[in-house]
Amino acid sequence: MYTLTEKAENGLQFIEIGNSQNASKATLCLNQGGRLSGLEFDGIKVLADFHPSTYGKSYASSILFPFANRIKDGKYTFDGTDYILNCNEIDKNNALHGMVYDKMFDLVDQELTSDAGEITLQFTHNGTNKGFPFQFQIQLIYKLTRDEFSLATEIINLDTKPFPFVLGWHPYFVSKNLEESHLNFESKTQFLHDEQQIISGTIPFDMDMPYQLKDVKLDDGYILESNKVEFLTPEYRLEISSTSKENYLQLYTPDTPNVIAIEPMTGANNSFNNKIGLQILSPDKHYHVKWTIAFENRKTKIKTNQLIT
Repeated sequence: MYTLTEKAENGLQFIEIGNSQNASKATLCLNQGGRLSGLEFDGIKVLADFHPSTYGKSYASSILFPFANRIKDGKYTFDGTDYILNCNEIDKNNALHGMVYDKMFDLVDQELTSDAGEITLQFTHNGTNKGFPFQFQIQLIYKLTRDEFSLATEIINLDTKPFPFVLGWHPYFVSKNLEESHLNFESKTQFLHDEQQIISGTIPFDMDMPYQLKDVKLDDGYILESNKVEFLTPEYRLEISSTSKENYLQLYTPDTPNVIAIEPMTGANNSFNNKIGLQILSPDKHYHVKWTIAFENRKTKIKTNQLIT
């Protein structure tokens, strides 16, 4: 049976969904944008364990809305009006990672069975932010099973005016040995970036897959040709899939060893200006996207194959 536990640590509120019988567990932090702060399958940690105090720098597993990654100088024009967002990336003078990553989310629904644990978190924006003065509601539906975790995001326009948006997710995954790990995804186009890490153009991308993460330093964006990204480590395999029609990917390797951010997005960096993947949500309309992480324990699979042989 899946259970839900609420706890408080260091002034933060957490919710843990888990099942002790199959050792799957997911932890969410309500204060930090309702983000996923821990994920385990078969007792194996797949999500990097950043301390909550470092969240202001890592943005680990933050929900990226209404824009993903950066808006150059925090400036954009929509429907004939100029707006200026708060530039929280001080050194590059950019607006970074949207505006819900630090908001308090409320638990509004839960469903716990023997097969799955599901919760719904919610935040409502009253439109008082001058850089994005639109009323909206965002719901995060997290679901955990024995070998899958999903994040379904529902955006509702509560305003009388349409607004622009892109949606993304910023999880960091951990490997026991990143240099012996691989990525597998379909892309023909990689973005180029300027000194502010803003998209400045594109180049053809033609990399043999799976791509070994040996001696690499990444902070790169891609247009995906499919809705799936595969991450293979010595311990486990993940398949990250999306229900979005258009899919973009950001890869980032921080200074922390054996950690990589694999960020699915519905649009690109600086989308409010370059319009890449940008969508418009009309009043009273809804937008829905779901990202699913499918887990496979590679050690168990190897043992099973050996027994069959």
